[in-house]
Amino acid sequence: MTAATASTPLPADDRAARQREVVAALSACLPKAALLHTDEDTTPYECDGLTAYRERPLAVALPETEAQVQAVLRACHALQIPVVARGAGTGLSGGAMPHRRGVILSLARFNRILSIDPLARTARVQCGVRNAAISEAAAPHGLYYAPDPSSQIACTIGGNVAENSGGVHCLKYGLTVHNVLRVRGFAMDGEPVEFGAEALDAAGLDLLSLMIGSEGMLAVGVEVTVRLVPRPQVARCIMASFADVRRAGDAVAGVIAAGIIPAGLEMMDRPMTAAVEDFVQAGYDLSAEAILLCESDGTPEEVEEEIGRMSDVLRQCGATAIAVSRDEPERLRFWSGRKNAFPASGRISPDYMCMDSTIPRKRLADMLLAIQTMEQKYGLRCANVFHAGDGNLHPLILFDANDADQLHRCERFGADILETSVAMGGTVTGEHGVGIEKLGSMCVQFTDSEREQMLGIKRAFDPQGLLNPGKVIPTLHRCAEYGRMVVRAGQMPHPDLPRF
Repeated sequence: MTAATASTPLPADDRAARQREVVAALSACLPKAALLHTDEDTTPYECDGLTAYRERPLAVALPETEAQVQAVLRACHALQIPVVARGAGTGLSGGAMPHRRGVILSLARFNRILSIDPLARTARVQCGVRNAAISEAAAPHGLYYAPDPSSQIACTIGGNVAENSGGVHCLKYGLTVHNVLRVRGFAMDGEPVEFGAEALDAAGLDLLSLMIGSEGMLAVGVEVTVRLVPRPQVARCIMASFADVRRAGDAVAGVIAAGIIPAGLEMMDRPMTAAVEDFVQAGYDLSAEAILLCESDGTPEEVEEEIGRMSDVLRQCGATAIAVSRDEPERLRFWSGRKNAFPASGRISPDYMCMDSTIPRKRLADMLLAIQTMEQKYGLRCANVFHAGDGNLHPLILFDANDADQLHRCERFGADILETSVAMGGTVTGEHGVGIEKLGSMCVQFTDSEREQMLGIKRAFDPQGLLNPGKVIPTLHRCAEYGRMVVRAGQMPHPDLPRF
């Protein structure tokens, strides 16, 4: 089995026999209440936040101790059973979708904050601790954990590590990879592993950066040491309206060109602002074609000066209206719309598929206009929200998964967005990961030899390819099939990309 072997159906009798074998082995490792295997019990684990694709595992393990995690991995390794580690299940690329022949290793019970060191400005936490809970625990010390994904009230630090998550403040404070010092866990065979150190640097190769963003393919992390930063004395947010997306995109580039690095710089188009305004009443300008949220934080003097400079740039770039938060409740209200973009979209459509590509900032308007053309081409609506400061796009394609034709058109719409992003000099993912969603698009961005190098790293950590197989790295066969699918759909890849 290779790292990208697809899950294929087992005959019912073989699946039942395999399941009995797995349950017997894991029953020796776990208490009865920590092992699920009936259809009723395993159905809640059949997908993550990407609900369009589902699979049921043979069993779900819910260990509470590191010794139990190690024992589960050793048992599965001995039986050659695939293992998919899972946190809160908030991922949006299918990275935690089960393997039909495998086991889900749920780490939800690893939810303790082990220690906070206010002098070193670090926190040592278990992998199942919620992102927001770290900041809540550090608040009495005047500290917080900077990466803040929109799902931070639910998503776990272990999942953040797996996907290298960002958030609305990543432009100034960085992604997960810039805010984690150490990850400790186990390899597939149960061997203890540690990446990084609590010191400022670790000896040898930078394997910590390799682990962060590896989507559960190299090891299972159980403990994470994160950096904490001081809470700013004050933060204020500008909400700027624009009559067209071109001017809004130019304004993003203009702010950065002026030498300003905002704490947050987000962009929403008109369909998205309408959806979130109806949901949370954030006070957005519904007549604007695009809205920018630009935040400054620091000392009162620094913020006052930076807000003035950003306001000047936004006016010069054609802002039709500018509002500056007067107090903390109003700042939080401005951000409430952005933070609720996904649930707001869920209120106006049966399903949505959230893309996650990254492009150069100067191409933001080009991409929005291209997506508008794609809406007509595929007959589906799309609401857009961007981490505009670093060019990370989150177009939400609205569709009904119960309609097979709509699902197919949604898949092609998403692939078109990703291919166009690569053609514009970007990448197929920024922070949501590849999972199963972007396997075909990986064929577009990376050559055969580049993908083989990725597989080489995978084999070095997991020779049997048992950790999260069928994800992230497509095989040659998968890429050939993707090329045939594109041709059958009557759409060749983007003209600026190599032909299949």
